[in-house]
Amino acid sequence: MNDDSLSRTPVDFWFDPVCPWTWLTSRWLLEVREARPVTVNWHVMSLAVLNEGRLDELPEHNRVLMGQAWAPVRVLIAAARDHGPAVLEPLYTALGTRFHLRAEPRTRPTVEAALRDAGLPVSLADAGDTDAYDLELRASHREAIDLVGSDVGSPVIAVPGAGTDKVAFFGPVVTPAPRGEEAARLWDATLTVASTPGFYEIKRTRTVGPLFD
Repeated sequence: MNDDSLSRTPVDFWFDPVCPWTWLTSRWLLEVREARPVTVNWHVMSLAVLNEGRLDELPEHNRVLMGQAWAPVRVLIAAARDHGPAVLEPLYTALGTRFHLRAEPRTRPTVEAALRDAGLPVSLADAGDTDAYDLELRASHREAIDLVGSDVGSPVIAVPGAGTDKVAFFGPVVTPAPRGEEAARLWDATLTVASTPGFYEIKRTRTVGPLFD
């Protein structure tokens, strides 16, 4: 391990690939990685798991989305198990590009195309049709929720805190994804507020939907 890797801050990022707001946060974090000494470790969480037992409370379009949300996260977990966690970033990028930038349907053919884009076996799409990977999926999801609580969604970010503790938070929710130094300034500010003891929330009503480049 070289000195550069030792000096970089590990950032754990939990994501659900069907969430457009999470996609924007992830693209912001990639910009941060170019401007600040951070290493991003990707983890899967699941909005379908999060909303189990409360689907009746959701609007119809969100209930439909939760039904479509199982297969992609199962495929991500299967890919990481079979090919290592390093495949999560390229596969998430491939899925997000097709889901959000190209507005392709969240169906098996789209997942198969994303697997090809990421250089992974198309047969991994089979994982989306089974609950065989759900134990690992739920464990990864639980790791994020244990850090921030169940009244948030995707994404969750965690960085080292004092001692063995982690500083973790939901979001930030932002659109469009900041770039360059603007992305770096938002990162610095986010860490400042998230690291403040007793700080919990800043929020305002969203006036626009997700804006993709």
